[in-house]
Amino acid sequence: MDRHPTRANSLIITIYGDFIAPHGGTVWLGSFIKLVRPLGLNERMVRTSVYRLSQEKWLVSEQLGRKSYYSLTTSGRRRFEHAYRRIYFEPQDVWAGEWQLVMIPPSLAGAQRDALRKDLAWAGYGTLASGILAHPSADTDALLDILQETGAHDKVVAMKAVNISALTSKPLQELVRECWNLDALSAQYLDFVDLFRPVLRTMRTANSLDPEQCFLVQTLLMHAFRRALLNDPQLPSQLLPANWSGGVARQLCRDLYSITYPLAQAHLLSVCETANGPLPAAAPYFYERFGGLVDPKITIEH
Repeated sequence: MDRHPTRANSLIITIYGDFIAPHGGTVWLGSFIKLVRPLGLNERMVRTSVYRLSQEKWLVSEQLGRKSYYSLTTSGRRRFEHAYRRIYFEPQDVWAGEWQLVMIPPSLAGAQRDALRKDLAWAGYGTLASGILAHPSADTDALLDILQETGAHDKVVAMKAVNISALTSKPLQELVRECWNLDALSAQYLDFVDLFRPVLRTMRTANSLDPEQCFLVQTLLMHAFRRALLNDPQLPSQLLPANWSGGVARQLCRDLYSITYPLAQAHLLSVCETANGPLPAAAPYFYERFGGLVDPKITIEH
């Protein structure tokens, strides 16, 4: 099977989320093609991928003269917002034993049921029993958005529950392992660490860094980290094994991101264009990532 289309789609989503979204969410396709060419994505692959992402309601295009501009859709922005805190902010560390439960009735139509399960799984919900999904410390606003987006807000029952037994009890730990495959996730995080730890070491000791190289490293870093997070329910620390590899992976990601992002931003701004010229400056929320980034006040000549 040819995996290139899937890889291209996924990489483009990573770049839109990490780079384009904070700069207004719109970019001229010609400049975007130039931006991603060093990642092995040729013009045909990019055009095919953005068309597919438009069909999937991630992107919307606008034709101005002979140029096409692709922007995030409203639903695309909402999906990024759901993922944003999971990717760039530390998971909740203090847990009082509260759970969010979603009970899906058998009467819910198959396609809608599947869409709801998929979105809840992405948000970290695990299956307690048939038709019952749960998550400790989940974001209530994100849940309400998912229910609204899938049209299930008036078809399912959502409620809160509170642990009565000890938060470290053996039955609770066993339930967590039944609902979420933490061993496989831990192995995925360790693979991430093994892959990027040498890169961090190299970039820390380099005499100088190249802007395009920083863009490529940051893109591949966040692409790999996002793929691991797709399977991470981000459980409270009380429910995780000791020396959880996810924490090590997050720290490594933060350290490498802090090195690459100033020059990666410089490269982005030197390549990409909108209908009004250069990309606008990054929105203030961009600098909240990973506990706070320093605004490098990059000035780019076009």
